[in-house]
Amino acid sequence: MRRLTSFASPVSCEQILRRKIRRSLSAWASFALSLRDHAPARHHHLIIAALEALTHGDTKQLMLLLPPGSAKSTYASLLFPAWWMAQNPTGSVISASHTASLAESFGRGVRMLITDHAARLDLELRPDARAAGRFTTAHGGEYFAIGVHGAVTGRRADLALIDDPVRSFVDAESSSARDRLWNWYRSELVTRLKPNGRVALIMTRWHTDDIAGRLLQQGGWTVLRLPALAEIPDPMNRAAGEALWPEWEDRDALIAKRSTLGDRCFAALFQQGPLADSGRLFDLSKIPILDIVPVGTSVRAWDLAGVGGASGDPDWTAGVRLLRGELGNFVIEDVRRVRLPATEVATLIRDVAQQDGEAVTIGLPRDPGQAGIYQVAMLTRVLAGFRVRSSPEEDSKVVRADPVASQASAGNLYLKRAPWNQIFLEELAAFPHGKKDDQVDALSRAFQMLTMGSQAAHYRSLPFLDR
Repeated sequence: MRRLTSFASPVSCEQILRRKIRRSLSAWASFALSLRDHAPARHHHLIIAALEALTHGDTKQLMLLLPPGSAKSTYASLLFPAWWMAQNPTGSVISASHTASLAESFGRGVRMLITDHAARLDLELRPDARAAGRFTTAHGGEYFAIGVHGAVTGRRADLALIDDPVRSFVDAESSSARDRLWNWYRSELVTRLKPNGRVALIMTRWHTDDIAGRLLQQGGWTVLRLPALAEIPDPMNRAAGEALWPEWEDRDALIAKRSTLGDRCFAALFQQGPLADSGRLFDLSKIPILDIVPVGTSVRAWDLAGVGGASGDPDWTAGVRLLRGELGNFVIEDVRRVRLPATEVATLIRDVAQQDGEAVTIGLPRDPGQAGIYQVAMLTRVLAGFRVRSSPEEDSKVVRADPVASQASAGNLYLKRAPWNQIFLEELAAFPHGKKDDQVDALSRAFQMLTMGSQAAHYRSLPFLDR
């Protein structure tokens, strides 16, 4: 008797494809790109995973920092919105770019994808949805494209996408243009988010003080930063200097481009690590990342945020734990960076001291005047049982930071691998021209504590110590 061979029908294959597409952004992206004989590269899978995490609520604020030509907009501003609306057919999307025409071009692409694959996405547009940057789903979901600085009054969003918000190098260099974009983001866009709304910023870095730089200073963002030439540590586990997408642009082509653009432009646009105009004190290329910390002596130094300061962008309280190894090298073991009321800061410092242990000496700055003396006295009481050292900060920030920066230049300063690395290195990269220097100040104090040698007697003579 002849055995019959069973084949899946075209209908069942289509049903399987639809289920995969609706369940997975990766499946949707792979399918949509396959129609043009393309497939996601290694770094695209990281973009996809980050966008899926945003969709599922694992993160609410996502930053994608990648160089030009990395196809970040293809995934984040074309494929992703169409798939997200299929997951949230009643949800609303606001998509913003540096000009309305660019935003509308993204909107046109999203609308075309939804129209061409309505059955596969299980998503239909209303018949009157003809505008490039403004359309509505049959379930009431909305997509609205706008140029940055445009009015979004009357609109609400479950998802806000900001792709390529800086138009040119001229705008990036203009402090007024940077302020204008920042104020639009804070006062116009963020206020339009619904409760539990999500926001994604997709861009190439231009300046230390661009919108990404300001948001990184605030903290709270999930960041996927992928430089064109790998830096250690690398999210893709590339070797140092390995190209991001060699099938598109290999290492030799990128190095040639760097010689044409110059270090400063290449560092910003292609490495996502913009440099200050007049260079920087710390050479980040000479600060290795360690997974295992050597044996040595550790201190924890704090820089305390002032009570006053700009209400829109106050200073941070930062605590840096620095180790001096037995061979004389220095390792930054841990960094704490918070914005808290003074009473909560005292509790935090006590909690961190307990985590560090009694062997770790604590360093505090002593501001001039009665308020500074009172603050040190109060914190010393809170830290009863621990070794506490305080001293005034008499020299300029650059003078205080120069000794530890010299150790970095000599390749004698290391960093322990940890989630706080990126924000810490961003501040070092911008110093002394960046807006914030709290972590650098704490690092300078910690280094002074470990190297003051014969000055220890002077510190012991200061009031309110070791009580």
